[in-house]
Amino acid sequence: MPKLPIKRLETIANEIREDIIRMLEKAGSGHSAGPLGLADIFTALYFDILKHDPKNPDWEERDILLLSNGHCVPVRYVTMAHAGYFDKKELGTLRKLGSRLQGHPERTRLPGMENTSGPLGCGLSQAAGMALAMRMDNQKNRHVYVVMGDGELDEGNVWEAAMLVGKEKLNTVTGIIDRNNIQIDGPTESVMPLENLKDKWQAFGWHVIEIDGNNIDAFIDACAMAKAIAEKPTMIIAHTIPGKGVDFMENDFTWHGKPPDHEQAKKALHELRTLGGKIRSEHE
Repeated sequence: MPKLPIKRLETIANEIREDIIRMLEKAGSGHSAGPLGLADIFTALYFDILKHDPKNPDWEERDILLLSNGHCVPVRYVTMAHAGYFDKKELGTLRKLGSRLQGHPERTRLPGMENTSGPLGCGLSQAAGMALAMRMDNQKNRHVYVVMGDGELDEGNVWEAAMLVGKEKLNTVTGIIDRNNIQIDGPTESVMPLENLKDKWQAFGWHVIEIDGNNIDAFIDACAMAKAIAEKPTMIIAHTIPGKGVDFMENDFTWHGKPPDHEQAKKALHELRTLGGKIRSEHE
């Protein structure tokens, strides 16, 4: 896809947040906080960073994007629809019986979905296997990106995969931790302290970059730097605001796994359309 100005990417990210609210309200179930916080990252991936083709999802030279924390898939569905993988009207089928858009992604249902994810902690192992296969096939120009939640770092298999990727120096792997500091039972540092995350990943042989994950420009720069690191994999610790753009959801762990009702959705959409009251909405 052609490169877009940062301001245009920010506008797309906000439109994606609006569609996330609409689809969650219609579904009546699903996760709000994580998808809203990840909208900037997924916008940057699909509209700037990834080598991909919505009209040819199985293109052999494409980059691979894996979503490990599968419950955040609403942001991926919406971004894929905006990028042209399927009609936006289908977003209204989220979690419906027979829909391609289930509460956790299923690889074989939707073209362009690279992995099935439900049990947390599996994405990095999937990335390791794919990157090793690409190395065996001498595919040096493909990259594997894996988005992970910070809460799922409680899973031991994450660290087994971290050891393998570090040992094999799989520089085509870029991990992205959504460091929003919440999980379903509360703040991550109360449930199971994770810090110092940077030191931990460096100890496993990774190059580590810490950024503001809601800054699209910073995220694009971090991914460019990751591609320039030839001798080891890169982990981007992206500090995001859960519920980003909706005041009553931001930084509130109770929104980890619930959707807005009609009145809450109406209020959320107003906030997003007006950027928290900074501009006048054309819907007013």
